[in-house]
Amino acid sequence: MITKVRSRVTKLSNSIALLSAELLLTFAIFFILLAILIIIIRAIFFNKQYQFDETVFTALKPYVSNFNTGAMQFFSIFGGAQFLIPACLVLFFFLFFIYKNKWYFFKAVIIAVSNVFLMFGLKFFFNRPRPLIPLLKEVPGLSFPSGHAYMSLTFFGLIIYVIYRDVKNKWIKWPVIITLAATIILVGLSRVYLRVHYASDVIAGFCFGIISFMILLFMLKQIEKYNAKKVPAHLNVTKTEETVTEAG
Repeated sequence: MITKVRSRVTKLSNSIALLSAELLLTFAIFFILLAILIIIIRAIFFNKQYQFDETVFTALKPYVSNFNTGAMQFFSIFGGAQFLIPACLVLFFFLFFIYKNKWYFFKAVIIAVSNVFLMFGLKFFFNRPRPLIPLLKEVPGLSFPSGHAYMSLTFFGLIIYVIYRDVKNKWIKWPVIITLAATIILVGLSRVYLRVHYASDVIAGFCFGIISFMILLFMLKQIEKYNAKKVPAHLNVTKTEETVTEAG
């Protein structure tokens, strides 16, 4: 008896320690990203300091070539609407009809749609023009934050979230996660290489994307917990009614 109690106490304490570590890491990431955003916004929109962006453009100039330009154009596709809209629809279809997880489907739809509105809202709020020196051609729209960076992180982040939670085989899980994460980074890099976004736009896009992703996941988690509490109560009522009916 005492051994069982000790074992349960040990498991509980380990779970609490793990949960505390996850919470601390989550808060640390959140506030680090928030601090980066504050630094970028203050430098660009208040102090009018553009040295960082100009330095990045200058650093990339020696690497401009036909091969690199073709590669960057290819990766840029994965952050554009022409790819992301049908890709999201395929993801939604997969989660609902093939994977048959309606809660994942609900999460994916809420996060994807919410981030589209948030991204455009942020663009219009900051109203930053695009760079005047595009490598190939001018691109319409506003610059801050980078929509390609923001939405590619949202889409591939959703896939990473599902894989991280549900795929048990580490030899499949981590190579796929690393590949998807590298794709997100390359999408952001491609926008700076092609000079249709400043480096600060891309960094801000990633920061806003991760922060909004974390907040929306937290909110959806609270809804999930609330619904989980309601289900047992409903089942208990049903069972009670059945018992009364049988007794009658």
